[in-house]
Amino acid sequence: MMRISSTQYHTTMNSALQKASFRLEDILQKMASGEKYSLPSEHPVTTVRLSRLYREEAALDQYRDNIGALQSRLTQNEVYLTSMSNDMLSARDLLVWAGDGANTSEDIAAMAGSLQPLLDSMFYVANSSDAEGRYVFSGTAVDSATITYDPAAPMGSRYTFTGNTESQRVAVGPGVTQPSNVTLPEVAGMLNRLEQALTTLQTGSTANDPVVRADIESAMASLDDVIESISGRIAGLGGAQNILSTLETSHANVSLANKQAALTLGQLDYSDAAVKLNGYTTAVQATQKAYAQVSKLSLFNAI
Repeated sequence: MMRISSTQYHTTMNSALQKASFRLEDILQKMASGEKYSLPSEHPVTTVRLSRLYREEAALDQYRDNIGALQSRLTQNEVYLTSMSNDMLSARDLLVWAGDGANTSEDIAAMAGSLQPLLDSMFYVANSSDAEGRYVFSGTAVDSATITYDPAAPMGSRYTFTGNTESQRVAVGPGVTQPSNVTLPEVAGMLNRLEQALTTLQTGSTANDPVVRADIESAMASLDDVIESISGRIAGLGGAQNILSTLETSHANVSLANKQAALTLGQLDYSDAAVKLNGYTTAVQATQKAYAQVSKLSLFNAI
């Protein structure tokens, strides 16, 4: 018969209790967190797969945040451009009316008075800025006004485009970017021609004067070009919104698939965990009882 010293016995029983308690604590922790694995070493392959899914999910979250912010920015741009387009159409109607040779000097002066606020409104909208003070239509030169006005410059050159035509691009998908801005380099020239026509109309001369008619026709031609250009930009913004909506739906579907895969790979099976919990609890209790009973034994009991 092999003898076991008290020290060896206590060491062995403590080790058994620690292992049983560790298993019990581990399963309780998993049941609390809902995760199948507490440590990567438990299943390295699954851990790598979950890590990839979490990284992809984080990237999708960022893309979706970018899309939301970009949609808001594009909607804002569309509102500004629509307002400017409406002002230009109103200005064109006035110029068409002013081109009627039957108008009196008083009629022309009244038209000039109506044209001035439209000119000011277009200049103001072109220099729109966001809540952080960055100019919306200045390209990447967001700290510079889109159009500046120099009253000391010669008539016809007082408005100058001082932004640039670079695009601000936003990542909306893996390798996919979308411009978030619109630039308006052609508006300065249109404003110059419109101001020239306005100044001419303010003299009270009618369209029967060749100089007046030439200024009106030049301003109308410039307005027509810019109206067409702005309309194209508005249509482009609508197309961009459609693309972003499609991407958002795609990202949402991929995100849902990733979450379902992550649940399949990493979610704890509570029915299996409950069985293990019951077994580990029973093992700990049995070990403790056995330890307590054996600890009471002594060689004197056999004498």
